[in-house]
Amino acid sequence: MPDLLTATRDVVELAAKNAADAEINRRLDPEVVRGVVEAGFARHFVPTRFGGRAATFTGLIEPVAVLGEACVSTAWCASLTAALGRMTAYLPGEGQAEVWSDGPDALIVGALMPLGRAEPTDGGWRLSGSWPFVSIVEYSDWALVCAMVPGADRPQPWFFAVPRDTYRVADTWHTMGMRGTGSNTLILDDVFVPTGRGCSRESIASGDAVAAEAICHTVPVRAVNGLAFAVPVLGAARGAAAAWTPWVAEKLTGGPNAISALDRGAYEQTLARAHGEIDAAQLLLERVALVADAGNVTPLAVTRGSRDCALAAETLVAATDRLFTTAGTRAQAENNPLQRFWRDAHAAASHIGLQFGTAASAYAARLLAGR
Repeated sequence: MPDLLTATRDVVELAAKNAADAEINRRLDPEVVRGVVEAGFARHFVPTRFGGRAATFTGLIEPVAVLGEACVSTAWCASLTAALGRMTAYLPGEGQAEVWSDGPDALIVGALMPLGRAEPTDGGWRLSGSWPFVSIVEYSDWALVCAMVPGADRPQPWFFAVPRDTYRVADTWHTMGMRGTGSNTLILDDVFVPTGRGCSRESIASGDAVAAEAICHTVPVRAVNGLAFAVPVLGAARGAAAAWTPWVAEKLTGGPNAISALDRGAYEQTLARAHGEIDAAQLLLERVALVADAGNVTPLAVTRGSRDCALAAETLVAATDRLFTTAGTRAQAENNPLQRFWRDAHAAASHIGLQFGTAASAYAARLLAGR
């Protein structure tokens, strides 16, 4: 199997070709989803004992960003598919074996907010709940959902793996941006989940994976969680720059649409600043990945990772805003990809995992405590 970036380049043209239809249909084309899985995103973090790659965080950045330049919704789904494979490695051994019994390319989706309830019963739990905003859920093989279980002092959040035939999907995804992700609502009604398919949220938070064989399974989730959401925004900003730059090049290099010398500086500064902001954000994200890939992530590095991902997302949105604003009315046309990149960047960056205020408070508290 070729490396992920090489394989991704085969999907890019297909994703770009179907991007407009994905918006209209509010879901990705089945061929695009198949291409994402065949490229290796689902198996990227799957333990090698199940045929996965147990690969690096760094190795995921450029493939996701390249996809995002073509279709941000596709990049988002590819990124989350990989991230959910990593989280599934925290299940007990028997649960992992069940999820990957047919191979490492099981498409796993996630419902990460504890909106369900799980009642203990013989051999496991009875699980019910309704989880909105589950991306690519229509094409999933498994879902990892979060629910509250009774605890000694108070209920505790746990994750549970459930197969596709146990949940239904409600069509609720009608949004301004990221329309192609098909992030509909997953519903479970009193479904039995065996003990081997559940794990505490704390085990994932601390990086305490069962039978961990690779560094990627020992990293606390807060150190890297923002990467899954921020890297598609990097792709959106790069896509916006790719759409904007040829248009302004015509204005700057002469021709019928050439601008006056008085206006030239404004466009040159927009070009330089936006490209610089995109480069700076990418460097922040690459540092988060490199620190995680090196292992032994310190508590300060955990909070810095969250801060860097949130700051990168803010910077990328600012760059995209700058490009969109200076492109004028033509950028607002439905057939102009710049307006789609602009909407998608804003929609993706609004994710709870990329809120700078929350990340800043955690980082500041850790830094001021001197550890």
